[in-house]
Amino acid sequence: MKKHRIALVPGDGVGPEIVPQAIRAIEAVCEPLDVKLDCTEFPWGAGHYKTHGRFMPEDGLEQLAAFDAVLFGAVGLPDVDDTLPAKDYTFKVRTGFQEYVNYRPVRRFAGVDGPLVAKPPLDFVVIRENCEGEFVQVGSVQNPDAQGGFAIDTSVFTRAGIERIATYAFGLARTRRHKVTNVTKSNTLIHSLAYWDRVVEEVAARYEDVEYVRMYVDAASANFVLRPESFDVILTTNMIGDILSDLGAALMGSLGLGGSGNLNPTQEHPSMFEPIHGSAPDIAGRNLANPIGTIWSGALMLDHLGHQGVERKVLAAVDAALADGVRTPDLGGTAGTKEMACAIIERLA
Repeated sequence: MKKHRIALVPGDGVGPEIVPQAIRAIEAVCEPLDVKLDCTEFPWGAGHYKTHGRFMPEDGLEQLAAFDAVLFGAVGLPDVDDTLPAKDYTFKVRTGFQEYVNYRPVRRFAGVDGPLVAKPPLDFVVIRENCEGEFVQVGSVQNPDAQGGFAIDTSVFTRAGIERIATYAFGLARTRRHKVTNVTKSNTLIHSLAYWDRVVEEVAARYEDVEYVRMYVDAASANFVLRPESFDVILTTNMIGDILSDLGAALMGSLGLGGSGNLNPTQEHPSMFEPIHGSAPDIAGRNLANPIGTIWSGALMLDHLGHQGVERKVLAAVDAALADGVRTPDLGGTAGTKEMACAIIERLA
């Protein structure tokens, strides 16, 4: 029997509801594979901050480092400064474990039309650089109350950081439809993103079998709606990827459907898997949250740990449940969080 040590960080809001349901579904697909998940839960997040003054203990990364992967729910509460969750938990884990690939797939689910009038294929992956770029939080505010006060945030793009994320994206494209679309705004950010484009093009030259397209983010946003079938692997920066992947989830029909992985491709450190939605405190504790994004994230986790094919099996079960009319309220249905998960688990059997 193959065993994996999994750290569970449900977090805040709907996190404590969706993470247990995701584990139930993932354990159901693990059983016939003779795979055992040894799970340990950590009560970290904004709630932990309110009690202890920290989102996680000082040695939190050291504790997580002992695990094969992390399954994370969401972080943030209305009465906690919303500049803190990313800085003190999410970014700390991503950079501390060099999870430089943010992998966010987009697909069409059975019976879920989404907002597009036409029904073009939806099957692409947003590969977002996860440790550099616009979210490094390097900057300062000077004389904020004075007439001449100002604020600066500095984006950081390194050759090593761009090369490694581009290499991952082109390698992924070779396993899919052999196309990479590099999305930036280098016509206006003429230093940082022009440099990004230059380095990406150097990597592209090593992959002659992969079609390479460069596109500005405004055009890409329009094409997400007008021609989503034209995309395969989208390579982009930290902030642009954050925005585009939420748009991709909206095209699927709900943010609750979106799964993701924060990947350390070398597996030198654990990777962290999470739904792309937030903590949704307004529906917390009401059995209303859609667990599909978290279940999908768990499936991505198992694939990353070497069990290829799990994602495909889990998505087939999700499609079967949705096709039979089992839907959570965000998809226009009445099924609760637990009922949706149970429907998926039944079809996994």
